[in-house]
Amino acid sequence: MSAKSAASDASAVTTPAASRPDALGRWLRGRAPWPVLLAALLVLALDVVRVVQGPRTPGIDNAVVVRAARALLDGGSPYADKRFLYLPGAVFAAVPETVFGNEALARAVPVVTALLVLAGVVLALRIFGVRADSRLAAGVVAALGVFEPFHGVVYLGNWTALSAVAFPAALLLAHRGRWCAAGAVVGAAVALKPMLVPVLLLFVFARRWRALAWAVGVPAAVSLAAALAMPRPGLFFTRTLPFLMRGQDAYARPFDAAWPSVLPRLGVPQTPALVLAAGAAVAVLLCARLRWRAGGDPALRLVECASLLMLAAFLVSRPSFQHYMLVVLPSLAASLVVRAAAARSVWLWLPLLPEAAGVSWPYLETARRHAFRDVVLITGVTAALALHAWRTRSDPSGEVTVSARVYALSNRESVRADDGPPERARDVPDRTETR
Repeated sequence: MSAKSAASDASAVTTPAASRPDALGRWLRGRAPWPVLLAALLVLALDVVRVVQGPRTPGIDNAVVVRAARALLDGGSPYADKRFLYLPGAVFAAVPETVFGNEALARAVPVVTALLVLAGVVLALRIFGVRADSRLAAGVVAALGVFEPFHGVVYLGNWTALSAVAFPAALLLAHRGRWCAAGAVVGAAVALKPMLVPVLLLFVFARRWRALAWAVGVPAAVSLAAALAMPRPGLFFTRTLPFLMRGQDAYARPFDAAWPSVLPRLGVPQTPALVLAAGAAVAVLLCARLRWRAGGDPALRLVECASLLMLAAFLVSRPSFQHYMLVVLPSLAASLVVRAAAARSVWLWLPLLPEAAGVSWPYLETARRHAFRDVVLITGVTAALALHAWRTRSDPSGEVTVSARVYALSNRESVRADDGPPERARDVPDRTETR
């Protein structure tokens, strides 16, 4: 057997058929014509302009954090404001914004927020080696411009945009084998807003204990140092946490799309609603564990498992708002280039239809009722991804990975991986058996 044919046979064994490029994946990876790219950016930019020039003052969520930072500079406790719900590190991160007036922030914050989401999209695409000027990139950017959660996060100036960058950045680093750096990125994001706490389980699944230490140690150190530097930090435990546990107040509660908030509005008693939400979250966590054990394409494995962990939290945690989905959806959209991706199923994308701008839904158009549309978004995407993980819990490729060497279980594919050229370490899940 020639070296070339041996290498070809080895590549056929070590690369599952479901992970190899197909016609759709190659087309999505291709460079988009520049008019298409400009049109996609224009659609998104018009939505940002609509926010900046709208009749209402944008950036109201960011204004809460800036108000807390100004209270700190004036010698008060940031947690005297019940609407400041972040960890102590966020106060000091917002201090630079205090030098700007409210009018300037109202114009700049929507633009910065949109740029952060765009940066998250680019990082998500890089997880799968997709260019920022690809057809897939153009489609995702254009879709954001008509996606209500994007409009909402830009209008609010919510710091969820930071998590929308940190989530794909951490997965990209982990995919490249830089797990400790990924843990540090997650830890830094948690120090500002504890949204990515569920991702800590990803480090547990991968048994990356040093990375987990970074992910836990960074926010702990930052929060402790920040708490010691501010007056009355104990208000976080006596005032802020109880406020969160009650689902905030009558102003914010109607916008909460978590099951414990929505089900009682549909007539389900509070206790059964909480039990149902907890049961659903546990089921999704089990599917995340199954997805990790199934192996397959390394990038797809990271994205789908981490997304399931986040979605499990979105189901049960209070609050859970529509723009939280911007953390996971760009990475799931980027996975369209992989044949085996759950994103190839139309069922993953149908729940996004109620969130399309310009689509009118009777009785659900008021601001206090759109949580019923949002729960369809969160639950539908979660169900589709969890069902895909359940169906693919046993890898159909018929491969076993032992000590970074892949062996085929089928006699007709008995070529060992080490008969061909050495594989990159990041292309093979380490010490994981796929059944």
